[in-house]
Amino acid sequence: MALIRWEPFREIESLQQEMNRLFDTLTPTRNNEWAGSFIPPAEMHEDAEAIHLKLEVPGMESKDLDIHVTAEAVAISGDRKSETRTEEKGVTRSEFRYGKFQRVIPLPARIQNDKVQAEYKNGVLNLTLPKAEEEKTKVVKVNLG
Repeated sequence: MALIRWEPFREIESLQQEMNRLFDTLTPTRNNEWAGSFIPPAEMHEDAEAIHLKLEVPGMESKDLDIHVTAEAVAISGDRKSETRTEEKGVTRSEFRYGKFQRVIPLPARIQNDKVQAEYKNGVLNLTLPKAEEEKTKVVKVNLG
C-alpha cells in the first residue's frame, strides 16, 4: 500500500476554482442575462398619488408582453425574440435570442389595480399605478417614550 501525502492547500485551491466557475455562470452578461435567461431591469419611484414603474424590454412588441397587477404586486411576463445582425468587410454576423421571462415586483403600497395606466414605447414599459384611497389618507401616530 502506497502512502499519499495530503496537501490541504491543494484542496482549498480546487474548491476555490469550483466556486469561481459557479460564480462565472451566475454573472450577468451585457444584456442583463443570467445563464441564458433574461431579466428585464426595472426602476420604481413613488409619489403621494401613485407608484411609477419603468421596465426595459428592448426588442419586443407590446403584443409579446403579459401584465398582471394585483393590489400588492405586478407580474410581467413575455416571450422574447430578438436578432442582432452586423455586416463588416463583407462578413455578416447574426445572433438570435429567444426565450420566455417572468418578473414579479412587489409594491411598497396597495394600489387600485383597476385604474393602472400602461404605455410601451421604444422598448420601455411605463406603468402608472394609482394608490388605493386608504393608502393616501393613512396617518400613523408615532409615540416617543
